[in-house]
Amino acid sequence: MRIAYVCADAGIPIYGSKGASIHVQGVLRAMRRAGHDVVVLAARTGDVPPAWAADLGVTMLPRLGGDAPDPTAVTAHNHAIAAALTQVGPVDLVYERLSLWSFGAMEQARHLGVPGCLEVNAPLVDEAVTHRGLADRATADRAVARSLAAASQVIAVSEEVAAWAKANPCTTGPVVVEPNGVDPARFTAQRPAAGAPFTVGFIGTLKPWHGLDQLADTFALVKRRVPEARLLIVGDGPGRETLTARLVWRGVAEAVTFTGAVPAEHVGAELARMHVALAPYPARGPFYFSPLKVVECQAAGVPVVASEVGQLRSLIRHRETGWLVPPGSARAMALACLAIHAAPAQAATMANVARAEVLAERSWDAVVDRILTRAQAAAVRRPVTRGPQQLVAI
Repeated sequence: MRIAYVCADAGIPIYGSKGASIHVQGVLRAMRRAGHDVVVLAARTGDVPPAWAADLGVTMLPRLGGDAPDPTAVTAHNHAIAAALTQVGPVDLVYERLSLWSFGAMEQARHLGVPGCLEVNAPLVDEAVTHRGLADRATADRAVARSLAAASQVIAVSEEVAAWAKANPCTTGPVVVEPNGVDPARFTAQRPAAGAPFTVGFIGTLKPWHGLDQLADTFALVKRRVPEARLLIVGDGPGRETLTARLVWRGVAEAVTFTGAVPAEHVGAELARMHVALAPYPARGPFYFSPLKVVECQAAGVPVVASEVGQLRSLIRHRETGWLVPPGSARAMALACLAIHAAPAQAATMANVARAEVLAERSWDAVVDRILTRAQAAAVRRPVTRGPQQLVAI
């Protein structure tokens, strides 16, 4: 099958190291491993292409910046996406990672008479309003609605995102939930070196909604009981300065290592240094994420302590495949860390169970196989419309 993969979000470098970039790479690599011919249309590539992508054809899309692009510019942007899809030649399926302002790919898929799979990772308009400010919400809502209306299948990464998509009256195709996956080849069940200090770990972009205050507070409580403990932070982001200030205030900054952003191929080695990994999501706002970092920690055989929110309730069975604690509770998270420190063999057993389940059910190969199988079935149930291109102004 020839597949056109579209990522029109200029904030996602497809060869980058942020979570969204890893998601893109996971899907692309799985599609290619399955023998599909994949062409990519992206607004940003970022780093030098990795070896696996050396022969991957990429068509660059124009970037649409700002929180309030003129509706005329939005329309022109989507005409350009539709034209680029035409130029890459015949395809059997269009797969798009939903981005703000983009609807041209799904409408062009319908025009071309091929299935259009729309991957939705978050309620993007709500997210933009909450975290960045959005001057023209009406136009953004119309763009998302048009994309949902044209898609033959919507792939949501969580039940919460699926509920959001189903609530939009423009959604007509089936909405299915397919959480984030993992590439097993990137992770082996390595343990920290014998005699290494007890290391509490965090992986991810440093943003306020990742519970950075709780991370610092948890580590400070652990260090009171385990003085030699270390904190390893793998990732970078706008919250680093605030996190550092809190670690200094708590008096534990000297025991912390920041790796900065790490290439995907090196993440496994960093996880192998951790005795426990934390996912300290705070108790505020809706939780619609499918935490990629938790799945990667489980695949690496690292015991995970996470807040009991959203999809984490199903991803982790308390005291069977990890530890769940009340969201926002540094004390509960610290107690779980201390339990792992006190009983490492028991913690390793739970981590091994989690690793086996993730590798069996959550590989990107399995995720993509389910997506494409459903896409073909959905196309049979709801034939797409052929006819002249009718991409109208927004």
